[in-house]
Amino acid sequence: MSGAQGFGNILRIPELKRRVLFTIALLAVYRIGAHIPTPGIDGVALAELFELAQGTILGFFDMFSGGALSRLTIFALGIMPYISASIILQLMTIVSPYLARLKKEGEQGQKKITQYTRYGTVVLSVIQSSGISVGLEAMKSPSGAAIVPEPGWSFRLLTILTLTAGTAFIMWLGEQITERGIGNGISLIIFAGIVAGTPAAIFQSLDLMGTGELQPLLMIFLMVLMIGVVGVIVFTEGGQRKIPIQYAKRVVGRKMFGGQSAHLPLKVNTSGVIPPIFASSIIMFPATLAQFIDHPWMQIVSASLTPGNLIYSLVFIGAIFFFCYFYTAVIFNPVDVADNMKKNGGFIPGIRPGAKTSEFIDETLSKLTFYGAIYLSLVCILPDYMIKYFNIPFYFGGTSLLIVVGVSLDTMQQIESHLVMRNYDGFVKKGRLRSRRG
Repeated sequence: MSGAQGFGNILRIPELKRRVLFTIALLAVYRIGAHIPTPGIDGVALAELFELAQGTILGFFDMFSGGALSRLTIFALGIMPYISASIILQLMTIVSPYLARLKKEGEQGQKKITQYTRYGTVVLSVIQSSGISVGLEAMKSPSGAAIVPEPGWSFRLLTILTLTAGTAFIMWLGEQITERGIGNGISLIIFAGIVAGTPAAIFQSLDLMGTGELQPLLMIFLMVLMIGVVGVIVFTEGGQRKIPIQYAKRVVGRKMFGGQSAHLPLKVNTSGVIPPIFASSIIMFPATLAQFIDHPWMQIVSASLTPGNLIYSLVFIGAIFFFCYFYTAVIFNPVDVADNMKKNGGFIPGIRPGAKTSEFIDETLSKLTFYGAIYLSLVCILPDYMIKYFNIPFYFGGTSLLIVVGVSLDTMQQIESHLVMRNYDGFVKKGRLRSRRG
């Protein structure tokens, strides 16, 4: 009853109700756009081609775009060019003194970096859509029908313009949801794309079970596997290492302050779902171009970057580890934490305040990040191999489960915060949903 009451309380708070309805409306706009086709494409021939793409990187990318790629709609590129541009800008803040200064300038500097990210999104979208348009002209369906009945520069320019504008519009939708809705807009758009393909996968599985192509025991095993992975994700995302903090007593006027104990919670997975999303974006950009460019060495790249392939797994795991440490370093600064503790008279028992405290926190956080990276890698990679060797006719692996569960927890936690702040019961009466942010 507490969960139903918590959802009912959403309607009693005008601001929260407006934010939730605004988010739902913009996600509905995104899903409508995912069904508007790009001009000049033979939809039937393209559908035949994508029937052979299940289990490949194209199937993986199509899952993130909610089927927009397989239909080559105006949102076919999805939000991945924006994520790629964000990664590039964040990495450049390390090597570029100008961007590093902007990052330290607060809100104004962040606005400038966001503007550069938008420009980068357009550039990457143009590059990616150019490769797709050229590649589609040379491709045929299994029955021999041309994907593009009337190839030429008019089709290429129209496709580049359409797909680039589609990605720019999705980027705008995500920013609007983050600013005026509830939850992280970009993550929710990816979430909506993954969830949108779930009903079709379920009906497809039921049809295959009816024809005997998919054994019921295998389907039950996969369902149990998915439930188990969800349980592991929920358990690990709530895991914390609590570092005890003691505050020294101090006298201000005639009153004594301090002397109490507290703790510094460090998440096992401080970076959340960001590393798998960033890693997927890094892999998808060259892999998608390789699928649409008919050249022998590009086809080798395409085959290597397929879920369940050893090279793909190694690249993906390496990218997850890199972004776990990188993103954790971006959002959590042990030096600042140690300085704030020292200013407020706090210290970790047995650790000297200042530099030693910073080193202790950094070392502890590094160990937790290592375990978190292992957890993310196992959740994202192992289901890929199981799905590959069991010949499952759809892609719904660990990465998608991690994103769906992680984004759901983040969004519910934000709604919970709004409810509790206004003295309403949240989704759970005993305890509160833990934020997954560091």
